[in-house]
Amino acid sequence: MIYLNEEIVPESKALISVFDHGFLYGDGIYETLRAYKGIVFKVDEHIERLFRSAHMINLDIQKTPETIRKAVYETIIANNHNEAVIRITISRGAGPVGLDPGLCPTPTFVIISNEFKEYPKQYYNKGVKIAIVNTRRNFKGALNPQIKSLNFLNNILAKIEAKNRNAYEAIMLNYRGYIAEGTITNLFFVKDQTLCTPCIDVGILDGITRRIIIDAAKQMGIEVREGRFRREEIYRAKEAFISNTTMEVLPVAEVDDVKIGSEPGPVTRMLHKAYKIKVAEYITKHKQNNRSAPAIVSIQQG
Repeated sequence: MIYLNEEIVPESKALISVFDHGFLYGDGIYETLRAYKGIVFKVDEHIERLFRSAHMINLDIQKTPETIRKAVYETIIANNHNEAVIRITISRGAGPVGLDPGLCPTPTFVIISNEFKEYPKQYYNKGVKIAIVNTRRNFKGALNPQIKSLNFLNNILAKIEAKNRNAYEAIMLNYRGYIAEGTITNLFFVKDQTLCTPCIDVGILDGITRRIIIDAAKQMGIEVREGRFRREEIYRAKEAFISNTTMEVLPVAEVDDVKIGSEPGPVTRMLHKAYKIKVAEYITKHKQNNRSAPAIVSIQQG
C-alpha cells in the first residue's frame, strides 16, 4: 500500500503522470527512515531535513510536519509493518515540459513502506569491501549536498564503478581529491586512536546517523576529528566503517584491495553497540510518551 498525495492506494494504482517533473528532470527531494517495533526512528529530524531540502529548491510541500508524520505512520499501519524502511518522496509535480518550477502548481507526494530485511550477518562479522572510485562527488557550488535531491545520477555512476570492482559501496572524492562520502553512506575510520570522518565542508550530506555516531563517540571519550582526508590516510587506518539510517554501523574490511584489519575493530563494535542503545532508548521514550498512540497501538494490536 502506497501513500500517494492525500490517500493510501494499492501499489497497482499508485500512478503518477509522465509529465511529472520528478520523472522528467529529477526535480524533487526525498528522505529514508527506519521503523523499529512500530516507532519511526528520529522521524522529526528527518522531516525537518525534508523541509530544509524543499526550502533550498524553492519547493512548497503544501503540508505541515505533523501531517507528514501522521502520513508516515498511516503508511506503515496500512502495510502492517513493525520493522520497516520508509521513503518519503516529493517531486515538483506534473506540468508542461519545461524547467520553470512555476509550471507545476501541486507537488507529488509519495510514501513507500517496505518491510526491513536484515543485512547479511557476515557483513557485520567480517566487514565489506569498499572502493574509492573515479566519479567525483558533485561540486557543492553546483549542487549543494545538503539537498537530498532526486538527482542521483552522480551516485549511480559511482555505484556502477564499485560493482565493476566487486565492491559493496563506492566512496567518492570531492573535486579537490579529498574523501567525501559513499553513494548512500557516510565514512568513518580509526587512525592514531582517533575517529576520523570527512567534514561537511568537503561536500557531504550531514547524515543524521553520522551525527548520532559522532555524539556517541564523544560521550564515550573517543577523540573525533572531522576534517579533510586523502585516500592514503584510510589505507593506513586500523579500522573503518560506513553508516546510514538502515545499515546503522557497517564494518569495512577492505578498501581498494587494502585490508583494514582482520575483523571489525573495537571502536567499530563499541559504536555499533552505542547506536543500538540510542535506538532502544528512543523507542522506549516514544512508547512511554505515547506520542504516536493511534499508530503504534494499531500496529502492535494488528
